[in-house]
Formats: sequence, C-alpha cells, structure tokens
Amino acid sequence: MAVSFHVRSNSFPSRLHPQATHVDEQLARLRSSEEASTSSSSSICQKLDNIQDLHESLDKLIRLPVTQHALAQEKNKKAVEQLLDGSLRILDLCNISKDALSQMKEGLMEIQSILRRKRGDLSGEVKKYLASRRSLKKSFPKVLRSLKVKQDQKCRDISLAVFVEAEAVTTALFDSILSYMSGLKTCSKWSVVSKLMNKKNVTCEALENEFTRVDSEFQSEKTSKMEDVQILESCIQDLEDGLESLSKSLIKYRVSILNILGH
Repeated sequence: MAVSFHVRSNSFPSRLHPQATHVDEQLARLRSSEEASTSSSSSICQKLDNIQDLHESLDKLIRLPVTQHALAQEKNKKAVEQLLDGSLRILDLCNISKDALSQMKEGLMEIQSILRRKRGDLSGEVKKYLASRRSLKKSFPKVLRSLKVKQDQKCRDISLAVFVEAEAVTTALFDSILSYMSGLKTCSKWSVVSKLMNKKNVTCEALENEFTRVDSEFQSEKTSKMEDVQILESCIQDLEDGLESLSKSLIKYRVSILNILGH
C-alpha cells in the first residue's frame, strides 16, 4: 500500500551559490531519514518541519538569477509545468490530510466532552467516530495510489533536478502520514521494489500508534482512557499545525515559480 519515492540525486552545482549547497544537504538528510527511521508521531512531525524548511530554501533558490534563467528557458517549459502540477498535487494532499485530521478531532472532542461530564450518548458518539474512521481508512488507499503518478520530468538543465527530487521526497512524506493515520507501517524500499517488479505481493504490517490504540479501545467497548484520547488529540493537533505550515510554504514556493514564468 505504501509507496517509496527515491530519486537519484542530481546535485545542484554547489559552486554556483551557497544556497544551492544548502538545499542539496537538506535533501541528503531527508533521504537518509526516510531510509533509516521508523514511523512515529514525533518522527513524522519532525519530517514535516524539515520539509517545510526545504521549501523555504527552495523559494530562496528560485530567486537566484541562475535558477530564474533555467526556469524561464523554453526547453524546460514542460518540466516547469510538471513541477507546478506536482506542487498543486502536494497541496491537495495537504488539504486531504488536514480534512481527515479535522474530522477525527471533532469526533474526539465530542467524546471527551461526554467523558468529562459523565453524561450523554457516549456509545453513539463512539460509533460515529469509528464509522468516520472506517470511511477515511477506506479512502486512503485511493489517495496513496495517486502518489504513484510517474514523475517523467526530463530536465535538460541539471539546476532543476533538485526541484524534482524535492517533490519526490515531499510526496513520500504523505505516504508516511496517511499510512500512520491508517495504522499501517510504511513498507521498506526493498519491499516496494519487489512489488513493483511483480515478484511477490507485499503487505505492510499493522502498526500500533495513537490512532490504532484509541480505535482498539473504542471497538472493544471497554471504558475509554481519557489520557489516550487526549494524547491522540494532541498528536492530531501537532500534525495539523505541521501541515498548515507546510501548506503556506508550498503556496509561497508555487507563487515564486509562477511570478518568474509571468515575467
């Protein structure tokens, strides 16, 4: 279900500007963290922060004359259009993720209110929450499949390669986020390679986390732990904050590209 996006590094020529070197170093760290770390709430939030920092750096890189020249060249027109399409697709993923989190948080707040007041239809609210979770989890595979869109940018200018790779690394983050929200571990890159080669079927293991822990408590119809519900709500809030900040950086990055093309 999970997809690994790993693009061979085509480093931006570091001799051109220190900002180019900085972006390349950020991409190297993100690739390393993607391969080495396991998915957890804290690691995903950290990756969100790092991806936001990356797009802030890319926005600065876009403002360099050499980058503006590359973006404006006719030979790179198709590649730049695909970069814009990719940025829009990532913004859509941000909105999908935020909407799903908001929907879950709203249900949790109703449940917490009932638990605190010790009156109200707790069973009914729990059933509504679980139904919402089932619906969201059912929609996530379709969203994850959309992440497999082939990246066929053929940039003749190596200075655009880092933008292509940044899109791939950012898209991989949403694979981690949606898989985490679904309660699935992100498949290793080797499992994904095997699946893509049709050598064997690959399934991702179940992952116990803040989302699945509360699901299990609600499904077992045992007395729900207020602490676990609060921890999940806090986790959702952290993810929402990270996604909101990333959205703003993506919009800024996208506008910078559009401004150059409009000149």
